[in-house]
Amino acid sequence: MRQVDARRALGSVIIRRYGDGMTIPAPLKGKKALIVGIANDKSIAAGCAAALREAGAELAVTYLNEKAEKHVRAVTDTLGTDFLIPLDVREPGALERCFAAVIERWGKLDILLHSIAFAPRADLHARVIDSSRDGFLQAMDVSCHSFIRMAKLAEPLMRDGGTLLTVSFYGAEKAVENYNLMGPVKAALESSVRAIAAELGPKNIRAHAISPGPLLTRAASGIDRFDELVERAKERSPGRRLVTIEEIGALAAFLATDAAAGMTGGVHYVDAGYNIVG
Repeated sequence: MRQVDARRALGSVIIRRYGDGMTIPAPLKGKKALIVGIANDKSIAAGCAAALREAGAELAVTYLNEKAEKHVRAVTDTLGTDFLIPLDVREPGALERCFAAVIERWGKLDILLHSIAFAPRADLHARVIDSSRDGFLQAMDVSCHSFIRMAKLAEPLMRDGGTLLTVSFYGAEKAVENYNLMGPVKAALESSVRAIAAELGPKNIRAHAISPGPLLTRAASGIDRFDELVERAKERSPGRRLVTIEEIGALAAFLATDAAAGMTGGVHYVDAGYNIVG
C-alpha cells in the first residue's frame, strides 16, 4: 500500500525541519487511535490509519473475523502495529470486549475511527419502500448505532478530550440513484454526529463525519451499478477526478489534531467538489 507522505498531505501541520536539525514532533505523537473498518489496503479506513500513524498516533485495529484477519494484517504490518482486535459489532458483547482490550493495553483513548457499514444485499438492492424491517434495522444497527455505542464506550477513556470520526456519503443528503437504503441510514449517522458533538463537547470530545466521494472499495462493491456512480463523479466533479484514500486520510488526521480544535459536529466533504454540483 502506498504510504501517506505526511508533510505533503498535511503541510506544516505535521513536521517541519529546520537548518539546525531541530524537528517539531508530529502533532499526534503519543495519541492512541482505534481504527474500525479496514477490510484491505484499498479501504478508506486504511488510508486514514496510515495518515494517523504518520502523524504520530499509535494504532489499534479491528478485524471482522478470521477470514478477514490476513487482509487486515497485510495493512497493519506496513503501519508497524501489532495491536489487532477481533470485532463484529453484530455480536453481543463484542464492542465491550474490544474496548476492554484497549483499556488493558493503553488505559485511555484519544481517537476513534468508525468506518463500517452493512445492509443485507436484498434490501440494499431494493427500493427504500421495499426494504424489510429486519434489513433496515440491521443496516441501522451496524452502520449507525454502532458508532453511537462506540462513542459511549470511548467517552470515559477520553479523559483529556478526543476525536470521534465516522464515514458518511453524499447519499445522506440527496437521493442518489441505487444508494437506496443506505441513504436514510447515513442521514441518521450524520444526525448522530451532531448529537454526539453537542453532548460530549463539554468534555472536549469532538465528533466529525467525513464524506468522501465514491470510491471503488470492497464496501462499495455491494451497491448496485456503483461503477456508474463513480464514472458520473469523475465526469461531473469540479476536479474531474476521484479522491484517493490518502486524501481522505489526510483530512482525518487533520481533524484529530489541535489545529482542528475549534471544529466539531460537521460533515466534511472530500470529493473533488462533487457535492456542490447540482
